[in-house]
Amino acid sequence: MNKTDRLYSLGFKEVINLHDGQRLGYIRDVEIELETGVVKSLVIPGKLRFFGLFGREDDLVIPWDAIEKMGDDIIFVRFQPPVRRKNAEKRNFSLY
Repeated sequence: MNKTDRLYSLGFKEVINLHDGQRLGYIRDVEIELETGVVKSLVIPGKLRFFGLFGREDDLVIPWDAIEKMGDDIIFVRFQPPVRRKNAEKRNFSLY
């Protein structure tokens, strides 16, 4: 971040993951350590489920250390999101 950047301006920057090239979205919030004023992580809202009718997925929290480069319009991060297993309990059943 430049010396003149503010946290407000982060919300207008798109976050791109260098790990897989995925566009993660725009920053909605930041987590700050109150005692020191240090930014700990960026928060990106989860993707919409079925056009927003079924809510959103969980928010994506990206640690500040994962930021590789900040530009005027884009923030590049190198982040491997946790793998979500859907229907894991259905894989372990048996018909016999």
